[in-house]
Amino acid sequence: MKYLRRLITSEVEDGLKHSPVTAVTGPRQCGKSTLTRHLLTYDRPFLYLDLEKPSDLRKLEEPEWFFISQKEKLICIDEVQRKPDLFPLIRSMVDEWGENGHFLILGTASRDLLRQSSESLAGRITYKQLTPFLWEEVKDHLSYEHYLTAGGFPRSLLQKIPEVSYQWREDFIATFLERDLLQWRGFSPQTMRRLWLMLAHNNGQTVNLSTIGGSLGISHTTVRNYLDLLQDTFMVHILPPFISNTGKRVVKTPKVYISDTGIITALLGLSDFNQVVGHPVVGSLWESLVISNLKGIFPRADLSFYRTSNGTEIDILLQHSGKTIAIECKSSVAPVLSRGSYSAIEDIAPMHTFVVAPLSQSYQIKPGITVVTLSDLFKGIEKCINQPDNSMFDQFEAVGS
Repeated sequence: MKYLRRLITSEVEDGLKHSPVTAVTGPRQCGKSTLTRHLLTYDRPFLYLDLEKPSDLRKLEEPEWFFISQKEKLICIDEVQRKPDLFPLIRSMVDEWGENGHFLILGTASRDLLRQSSESLAGRITYKQLTPFLWEEVKDHLSYEHYLTAGGFPRSLLQKIPEVSYQWREDFIATFLERDLLQWRGFSPQTMRRLWLMLAHNNGQTVNLSTIGGSLGISHTTVRNYLDLLQDTFMVHILPPFISNTGKRVVKTPKVYISDTGIITALLGLSDFNQVVGHPVVGSLWESLVISNLKGIFPRADLSFYRTSNGTEIDILLQHSGKTIAIECKSSVAPVLSRGSYSAIEDIAPMHTFVVAPLSQSYQIKPGITVVTLSDLFKGIEKCINQPDNSMFDQFEAVGS
């Protein structure tokens, strides 16, 4: 398959034009290095360094001299968080050179990279996040079923042989546990695998740290540390509860979603869609897919969920530019809203409610509520965000394609 252009490409190009340093973060193997090699519109030669390669590390034994010798090039440094002592030097270089677009740095651990770079490069760096493939990037080439089963990591998603795709995901999990985890002290691969498996079985459920800790034989504080690590390496999304002023008793415990559906299917031993569709986790798989795409397309939006003690619930509330949009995720091709969902919509009074399902065509079920395809969901949210006021979208024509 030919190279599939990533939606973030133009943002990275803009960063290189307007900032001395551009940072692209994202999980390992999501396509960061491939993206950098396809920035064809950027008109300077560039040098790519992978700090996991000993030969590239040796080039930086005297980094100041090396950077000066490569001044005319865009210097791309992958896995930059492995050599944090570079950040003060990069600051000195860009201050001396006084031009934009000198450094493109790539990293897989968000908290470490943000902390290390922000301390040294404040005012000199712009951040972009690359996710595994989004639906809008692959929808013309692949089916919902394959995307849900294989997930968005390029080497899994673009592999035509299901067994090879599944094996890649198993290897990815093993590599994360047996190699990547060694970068951080105090984490056990065995405990992390058990936690990951527990999260896969309970994907999208509220988490009680003490209960999980009791099952794993560790403290709730240790569970928190493990979840923080998974979040910092882009492996999970933690969805906070929406705290409303309706006066109703709302659930205050966050929900945890494994961010890539292919990782979930591999953890659960589901190698093809026929196994996925009959599994109890299929509904939460669809929720994970929707959430990961929303975070990739609307990175500045706040996502939460709404649930009361009596079962009134909305899967996702998206807040952006002062607008609140409700999203219900239904894995069925004949989606139906529950009474609790309608009650939640009355409680929250969102600008519009979208019921997103794996369909080929969108349709309206009543004013203010529309059943949408994944692509129409993104278009509808964009139109809501761009509304000059908070007036409700009633008609589907204002939302659909």
